[in-house]
Order: sequence, then structure tokens, then C-alpha cells
Amino acid sequence: MTTTESPKLSPMAVSSLKIIFLTLFLDLVGFSIIFPLFPAMAKHYLAVDGENVLLRLIFDGIRSLTEASGSDVSGIVLFGGALGGLYSLLQFIAAPIWGSLSDRIGRKPILLISVFCLALSYLMWIFAGSFTVLVLARVIGGIMGGNISAATAVVADVTTRETRSRGMATIGIAFAMGFIIGPAMGGICSLYNPLINNPEWAAYGINPFSAPAALAFILAFLNWFFIWRRFKETLPEEKRGKPSSDRTNNILKLFKPLPYEGVNLTNFGHFLFLTAFSGMEFTLTFLAVEKLSYSSMDNAYMFIFIGFIIALVQGGFVRRRAGSIGEKKVAVMGLITLIPGLIMIGLASSSWLLYGGLFFLATGSAMAIPCLTSLVSLFTPSEEQGKAVGIFRSLGALARVIGPIGASVLYWKMGASWPYFIGASFLIIPILMIGKLPTPNKDISI
Repeated sequence: MTTTESPKLSPMAVSSLKIIFLTLFLDLVGFSIIFPLFPAMAKHYLAVDGENVLLRLIFDGIRSLTEASGSDVSGIVLFGGALGGLYSLLQFIAAPIWGSLSDRIGRKPILLISVFCLALSYLMWIFAGSFTVLVLARVIGGIMGGNISAATAVVADVTTRETRSRGMATIGIAFAMGFIIGPAMGGICSLYNPLINNPEWAAYGINPFSAPAALAFILAFLNWFFIWRRFKETLPEEKRGKPSSDRTNNILKLFKPLPYEGVNLTNFGHFLFLTAFSGMEFTLTFLAVEKLSYSSMDNAYMFIFIGFIIALVQGGFVRRRAGSIGEKKVAVMGLITLIPGLIMIGLASSSWLLYGGLFFLATGSAMAIPCLTSLVSLFTPSEEQGKAVGIFRSLGALARVIGPIGASVLYWKMGASWPYFIGASFLIIPILMIGKLPTPNKDISI
């Protein structure tokens, strides 16, 4: 008799997933702490380091863009997009490199090195009295943020083909919770400005945002400590790839098609989906302010709602049922669910309609993202997991560079609703691509 009960994770898988959950959660909290600070940071550095070459380059470019479009959009807001885009671009470059390196030397060394350097980037932010130091800290953070590919490969190492989607859902929950708690902690920490009572500290680079930077540093250091003391290597010596012409730091060679059925189609389907989805993420607050006069706190509640739904769907439905239903089927269901969400947000004239759209959007993404990650893993042999998932994550990071740019152009040129209507139409392409995938064979050995 057929049973629908989900297979159980092994004790090693449970132990490893707990550490990886904590690793990614702390990574994402530290990364997203900066989100609510972008506007105030722009004003601060313009005031204290206004002649900085890098700062002037960013704002001159923004000024040219907004003047060309006839828009009075604040350069202060787009400043955050510039720094966020830089971080995503560097993740795009670094993710497959970290993934390939983890295939060669193991997951634990890569996690230890990258998290340690991530902590150093936050330490630099504490003393970022000049804009140049801040940018350098973000550059290091973006490169080290590519370690998500190695962390994801750990999930592939310790799960079976039947439990893969449950493991990948753990990553999704860590992301959702990190993005909920990080911005909230950043906002709370920003209430304390160490320069108010100690203005002389400015000579050492201490700035109004050193408190959230210090919290991010502490979290990253704790993260490194837990990996060092508690994490056990998940890639055995005999499964580590040998150096070959395929393993290179040449980013173009890393992106040549992989010789495994289904991997390339999944990678590019995910890229197209995330291009449309990240465009929504970037323009959502602008739409809420323009159409519904939302305040910063209203926007915060909006993202908390999204994160809550994602965590609920991934922790409940995806983690327990995706393996038995089939990752391909659940991924397609998720992509289809996004379409009414985008349309409702584009038409939003009330909070009820907006939140209805956000519900469909969060539900769809919660189903699609972990299942697409699982599919890449299921189509790939164990010794190439880091490389394949690294390319998957890197294409995702590239989508988070291209999507916001494209959506912003549509927004300012055509109006607030058009990025959502066009994004909904655009999703038909990845739906067709993922629908053509073969069904992964879960019976073969990995």
C-alpha cells in the first residue's frame, strides 16, 4: 500500500541542518540589518564626505537618470539600490567559485573562511567614517555572501533524494526569518548614535550606524564560532572533486552548460522567475507610498507579513509535502500562483487588495524557490553539488541585479502598475520551461 508520509531525515542530516539554518539565519540578519538605514546613511555621508569620488559618482549617475526620466524620485532612495545592487553583483561572481571550491576542499573550510571574512567586513563598517571604507566593507561582504552556495550544498550532502525538498525548505525558512528580524534589529539599533555622547570617536571612524554594524559583527562572529565547534564536514574525502579544467576561477567557464539533464533548464527558469520577482521586491515600497501613502512603518509591516507567509508555507506545506507530491509539480504550482499576486498588486487601490496580492506572491515564491533548488540538486551528482548549486545561486544574484533595474525603468517610464503586469506576463516563460523538465529519478544513488 502506498503511503504519503514524508521520509524522515537522518540524525546527521538533522544536526547539520540545524547548524546550516543558524548559519544562514545569522548571515541574513547581518546582511539585512542595513536595509532600513540606507536613506539616513546617504544623508550622513553626503554631509561628512560629500566630495568623495565614489559618492559623487553614484549621485551624479542617479541625478542624470532621474532628470532624463523627468522624475523627481529621490536619489536618497536609489542610493540604497546602488549599494544593494553592488552586493548582489558580487554574489553573482562569487557564488559558483565558493561552490566549486567547496566541492574540492570540503564545505567546512569554505564556511569558516567566508564567515570569518564576513565578520571582518562588519568590523570595517563599525569604523567606516568615510564612504570609501563603507563601500570596501560592502565589497568584501558581497564576495563572502556567495558562501550561500556552499551552505546549500551541505543540504544536498546530508539529505536523500526523497528528503531534499525538506532540507531546501529549511534554507527558505532561514531566509524568511532573517529578512524579518534583520531590518527590525537594524531599525532598533539605529536609535543609538554613539557620536551623540562621544563626538570625539568620529576621529576613529565611528559613525551613527556603528551600533547596528557592531551587532552584525557579533552575530557573524558567533556564526563562525558555531561552525568551528559544532559543524561536522558533510563531504567525504572520496567524494571531493579533483582539480580539472572545469574547476576554474574564470567566471565564463563556470557558466558553461552542465552535462546533466534538467540542470540548465532549471537554472535559467529560476533566473527568469527571480528577475520578475526581484523587480517587484525593489519597487513594492515605491508603489505602496505612491498609491496608498504608506509610511516607513507600514512598509515594515508589509515585509513582515511576506516573511511570515513564506515561513508558514515552507515550514508547513513544502517541507512536509513537496517530496511526495513532486518538486517539479510544486514549483510550477508556485510560479502560477505568483501571477494573480502580481496582477492584484498592480491594481491595488486599497490595503486589502495589496495584502491579497502579497499573500499569493509570498505563497508562490515559498513553493517555487526551495523546489527549484531541490530540482537542481536532484539532477546533479553528489561530487558536483557545490558547483551546480553555486551556479544556481549566482544566476539568482544576477537576477537581483537585472530585475530591479528593469522594473525601475518600467516604473518611472510607464507607471507604478506596469512592472507587475509585465512581470506577470513574463512568468509564462519560466512556467513553460520548468513544465518541460523531466521528473528526477529519486531511486538512484547519490
